[in-house]
Amino acid sequence: MSNNFWSCRHTWRKSANNTKWCLIGCATGDFGTIALLQDSGWPVVNIFALAMLNGIITSIILETFILVRQSIELQVAIKTALGMSLISMISMELAMNLVDFLLTGGAVFALWVLPISLFFGFITPWPYNYWRLKKLGKACH
Repeated sequence: MSNNFWSCRHTWRKSANNTKWCLIGCATGDFGTIALLQDSGWPVVNIFALAMLNGIITSIILETFILVRQSIELQVAIKTALGMSLISMISMELAMNLVDFLLTGGAVFALWVLPISLFFGFITPWPYNYWRLKKLGKACH
């Protein structure tokens, strides 16, 4: 990779947009699960595991919806959404849940934690998404 590899503004913007949509999908399932189960008595690690799974599922559903709205056939949209980078989604989920745990001491849905958690959920996979788009030409949409 050349020194110019990381300096493409167009790719940073495109990868930021892709990361944003992934974040919206992941955060919806993740935080929704935490909000629902925070007082359930379940172990924190179980809540976070289920929250991460639900975050990935909602991200895939959102991506499928976005692609279908762009006039892509449902089967192709589902296949594309399932082909999104799990590395990106898992790193995003881990970052958000780690922030939640470090700031609240558990799986706690707290409004003051959301912006911090979303920030770290965004910046953690963003360079990887840039690299994936720039090097491999792979993006979600």
